[in-house]
Amino acid sequence: MATVIKEGWNTFKSIFTGMGVTFRHLFQPAVTELYPEEKVDLPEGARAKLYVNIDDCIGCNLCARACPVNCIDIETVMATPDVDLGKTSTGNPKRFWLTRFNIDMAKCMYCDLCTYPCPTDCIYMVPEYEYSDYDRSNLVYHFSDLGPEMVAEVKEKAEKEAERKKQEREQKMKEKKAKAKSKKKPSENKKDEEES
Repeated sequence: MATVIKEGWNTFKSIFTGMGVTFRHLFQPAVTELYPEEKVDLPEGARAKLYVNIDDCIGCNLCARACPVNCIDIETVMATPDVDLGKTSTGNPKRFWLTRFNIDMAKCMYCDLCTYPCPTDCIYMVPEYEYSDYDRSNLVYHFSDLGPEMVAEVKEKAEKEAERKKQEREQKMKEKKAKAKSKKKPSENKKDEEES
């Protein structure tokens, strides 16, 4: 009987102790951050998410080569001579269509190595850290601003240009060979004459 009374007393004592602590803190200012309503400012140089200013990208592929985990996937197509893609804000001429510029943030290790070799400073880390997702495929960010139809058109045009250049090269080679043959014939004729 004494044990039951003692356990009952301890139970009520612990309940009232806990309620007392709760009641005391009810009228004090909160010491925790009310995330996500309140957000802490990140320190300078914090690495949270990669961003690409696609208007300034020249498609040099240096960032993708620097990435140790291959999270940057770039596909470029050489612009044909009749197209002027303009210049970047740093004055670099743009010579490639960026048909694909994807960054897989699920693979990214936040090393920041991709940002240093960029000649136009178009890829950099931004302090955006709220991009968690249930589906990993949603963590692949697409930065190319070309639609599928435009990509197909650009690729077709580039293939035609490449074919035209190839035919030009072949034609020049044929002309060169024909010229060499025509130059060679008189000398061969002379040799033949000397030998006889």
